[in-house]
Amino acid sequence: MSQLWLAGQGLTQAEKSIDYPRPDRLVQGNPQRETYSLYEHPNMDCGIWHCEVGCWNIQFADNKQEFFQVIEGVVRIHDQAAGTYIEVSAGNAGIIPPGFAGSFEVVEAVKKYYVIVEA
Repeated sequence: MSQLWLAGQGLTQAEKSIDYPRPDRLVQGNPQRETYSLYEHPNMDCGIWHCEVGCWNIQFADNKQEFFQVIEGVVRIHDQAAGTYIEVSAGNAGIIPPGFAGSFEVVEAVKKYYVIVEA
C-alpha cells in the first residue's frame, strides 16, 4: 500500500474498510471498494482507495467535493448533464466538484489518493 505522511506525527496507519455501491446506483458489475482513511479532520477526509472494475451513479451534495490522484488504473467520470466524460489514468489527477451528478466508471482496477472536503 502507498503511504501518507502527516507533518509532526509521521506515517499514518488505517484499517481497511470494504464496501460496494448501493444496488440502486449500480450501472455495471458490483465492484468491491477498499478504503484506507488515513487522515480525518472536521470537513475533510483523505486516504487511499482501491476499486475493482465496475460503474455506478454518483451525486455529490452542494457542500461536498473531491480531489484525487490515480496511482494505478483508469477511471472515467461521466457528466450526466453534459453527456461527456473525463478519463483519468495513473499519474494524473481529477476533481469532482460540488453538486456533480453522473457516474463513476472504473475501467481498469484503480488505486488512488483522495481528499474529500465537506463545508
